[in-house]
Amino acid sequence: MAERRTYSIAELGPRYKWIALSNTTLGMLIATINSSIVLIALPDIFKGIGINPLEPSNTSYLLWMIMGFLVVTAVLVVAFGRLGDMYGRARMYNLGFAVFTVSSIMLAITWFGGDAAALWLIGWRIVQGVGGAFLMANSSAILTDAFPANQRGLALGMNGVAAIAGSFLGLVVGGVLAPVNWNLIFLVSVPFGVIGTVWAYLKLHDTGVRQHAKMDWWGNITFAVGLIAVLVGITYGIQPYGTSQTGWGSPMVLSCLIGGVAVLIAFMVIETKVPNPLFRLSLLRIRSFSWGNLANLTASLGRGGLQFVLIIWLQGIWLPQHGFTFEQTPLWAGIYMLPLTIGFLVAAPTSGILSDRIGSRALASGGLVITAATFLLLTLLPVNFDYWAFAGILLLNGIGMGMFSSPNRAEVMNSLPADARGSGAGMMTTFQNAAMVLSIGFFFSLIIAGLSDHLPIAMSQGLTQHGVPEAAAQQVAHLPAVAVLFAAFLGYNPIQQLLGGQLGSLPADQANFLTGRSFFPNLISGPFQDGLAVAFGFAIVVCLIGAVASLLTKDTKKSSESVGEELAAVAGESGGGPSELVSPRSDR
Repeated sequence: MAERRTYSIAELGPRYKWIALSNTTLGMLIATINSSIVLIALPDIFKGIGINPLEPSNTSYLLWMIMGFLVVTAVLVVAFGRLGDMYGRARMYNLGFAVFTVSSIMLAITWFGGDAAALWLIGWRIVQGVGGAFLMANSSAILTDAFPANQRGLALGMNGVAAIAGSFLGLVVGGVLAPVNWNLIFLVSVPFGVIGTVWAYLKLHDTGVRQHAKMDWWGNITFAVGLIAVLVGITYGIQPYGTSQTGWGSPMVLSCLIGGVAVLIAFMVIETKVPNPLFRLSLLRIRSFSWGNLANLTASLGRGGLQFVLIIWLQGIWLPQHGFTFEQTPLWAGIYMLPLTIGFLVAAPTSGILSDRIGSRALASGGLVITAATFLLLTLLPVNFDYWAFAGILLLNGIGMGMFSSPNRAEVMNSLPADARGSGAGMMTTFQNAAMVLSIGFFFSLIIAGLSDHLPIAMSQGLTQHGVPEAAAQQVAHLPAVAVLFAAFLGYNPIQQLLGGQLGSLPADQANFLTGRSFFPNLISGPFQDGLAVAFGFAIVVCLIGAVASLLTKDTKKSSESVGEELAAVAGESGGGPSELVSPRSDR
């Protein structure tokens, strides 16, 4: 590949940082919209390919459609961040945009059905996750290179807004497009992907310090194997095993979890022995990096499963109680959760600007305290709540998460040396995405535990009172609670799915009542609230741990770079003065 001449921040001009911000923001927005757009469109996808996801043999398809993207990004972001440090962050980012766009095209043109279609979709979702990992691993590093330290909070905050907002906008976009044609949820990304790929190729340049080194293959292999094993164990831990409501006692799950942890321990040992490690453990000696990542990890544990719980709460209980059919609930669940997105959109850039001026510790810690308070308020809220109270709590939750997110990212990225920003950003994203998967597993398991204590009795009594034979009622009542949760999550009528052919033998008025909008929501309300209290109690504890960790960081309003480098970055804005020379980039 032909070498391109050396660039400096000054040569790229004062507009370059805004080009970098707008392109990376588009990349993060598209990646995160696609991480959640599938959630709301799952009923239409499975209907389109002719598969019932609630059948036991198809549950793995459902789980991998939900979790596959997150698992892949969690595993690969560190390696891709390291590649960015070695070969150029803009180049790796551009490659990610291209991979993401191609996979979106392949998903959109799915023309067949059945098991083959499910495997095709899962496979290309994993490839899409590879593209997303390239984007996520390098966007923060590109912005940290492009912006001077006194503006990084703003830049990273706006990038973080796109990341979180995208995960909620995906719910609305998916709810609008999927009923028209489920292929559209993937097709909608294609034009943005093409524009982003061409734009990044023409306009983004590597301005950071490159560290040419050999790839740590043993580190990559052990990290990937260990983390995949743990995340697969968590994914299958949600499924029932034998007579148990969950699979945490399954030999397969235990083997994945124990074996995965053992391999990750081996990975940590390897990283202390190799000259150019994938996971630069020395970075953990940096106070702001280590405590900031602990805060990010615990915050992700607290909020990761929130989206899923809110979807189940709205789709399975509240919306049917307020006149919506089960088929309408996926779209309206996304709309009714918009206050959460609005709160984040307001707070994240504002807190980013403030952190540039007053430091990040108080803002990040205060944000997690507010988030913990909102989880407490949600536990006190009745299951059949007044919407404006619910909306107010979600707005406050979004504000709390926004107050934490931007200052935390700026604190962590500012603490890194210039040649470690890619791998450091990758480590941060790995902690976050792995915690999200772990959080989903915890939230689901805690709610399933709450449901399994009381739901079978309530279900059996309710069904027999309305004419269902006792044997059939007992059989349905003792089906795994996860089947009820998945039905509610998908916007299916759970009773219609669970009773199946039994409905035809009942009087029409009883069958209509059982499958109507009130029976199941009223039946599940009490058991669901028990599970909700436990799940949100866990979220409160981890958010408060994160608040303490945020206080233990060391404010780095000024860059960890030298004064000369800082002057060079500022001079770059005015187009003159000393400049920070950068390594040449090959043509991509």
